[in-house]
Amino acid sequence: MPLTIGAGAPIFQARTHVRPDYAFGSLGGFFILLAFLPRPGPARDAADRALASHRGLFDDRKRLVFSVVQGEADFMGLEPQMPGVRHFHDPDGSIARSYGLIGPAGDFVPQWVLVDPMMRVLFSYGIDQTERAFSELQSLDDPETHAGTPMHAPVLIAPRVFEPEFCRKLIDVYLKDGGGVSGVMRDVGGKTVGVVDDFKKRRDATIHDPDLMEQIQRRISARLLPQIAKSFMLKVTRMERYIVARYDSADGGYFKPHRDNTTRATAHRQFACSINLNAEEFDGGDLRFPEFGQKTYRPPTGGAVIFSCALLHEATSVTRGERFAFLPFFYDDAHAAIREENMKFLDAKAETADRDEPAGVPAEAAA
Repeated sequence: MPLTIGAGAPIFQARTHVRPDYAFGSLGGFFILLAFLPRPGPARDAADRALASHRGLFDDRKRLVFSVVQGEADFMGLEPQMPGVRHFHDPDGSIARSYGLIGPAGDFVPQWVLVDPMMRVLFSYGIDQTERAFSELQSLDDPETHAGTPMHAPVLIAPRVFEPEFCRKLIDVYLKDGGGVSGVMRDVGGKTVGVVDDFKKRRDATIHDPDLMEQIQRRISARLLPQIAKSFMLKVTRMERYIVARYDSADGGYFKPHRDNTTRATAHRQFACSINLNAEEFDGGDLRFPEFGQKTYRPPTGGAVIFSCALLHEATSVTRGERFAFLPFFYDDAHAAIREENMKFLDAKAETADRDEPAGVPAEAAA
């Protein structure tokens, strides 16, 4: 179907020269030009010249460009130019089709598509309107001001969920355990698997003590769930994962921009929660939501920040000290059924990467 200006840009994963499953949806916060290029020939030469002559626009700070090409030889003949210039391979036309840019013969309809920092379509011009496309792109200087007003991520900050003494008790659990390397969840070959790579630098300790888990539940049920119900109109009945996480300045602990519900085995997650346990003892390590600008969010010790798992977010690098945090996910009964159905897609070894320990919030407490 044709693109609608202002609508959300179709999200996909595709092969680049760096990785086979580059997540386009992780790129919020930039002006992104998608160049759906024709096959080699005169029209392609003109498009290539336009990209080359405007190379200075693409800096990985404000703007970046991805060309999208079909042929294997065509793709392999291209090279990323860092910063700012990368390429997607779309051999079956699935990306182009999602943007309504496949012609009757199965070839691309050559097009310049600009995506705004909130991942919405800002303009779409045919290859014969190249001058207009780049003129408009050049006029868009700063992603921070694209909305015409300061942006604020739709998050809830709730102080005093855990008292300081209880925060210290949870940190002691981590120190006794020592933590294990924390990975990320990805869909590979029809299964959701745990992967450890440079996308995240964090170590997690899982809480197994039933008494301590109940103490956590009672505090969250009484002090946090009513605020979630009031702010987001969600009656939480499930809490997944009892972990204390550590981001360490020794290795610049971080978690790059991502969403928390993009795999089959995580699709049930509705809201993420980050409770700082020692906010005064580290620098950096704050949350950022790139689609809503560079502003960072930092709950106080014992305080929580709550946000939709569909929001693009990152944990910025810790530059001093160690950040300890309690990091559960929340969902309701309907999404519990989704979780149950999708557990068949979870690889048996995935827990070692994501350290998942699902447990229900007692219904009487959640009410």
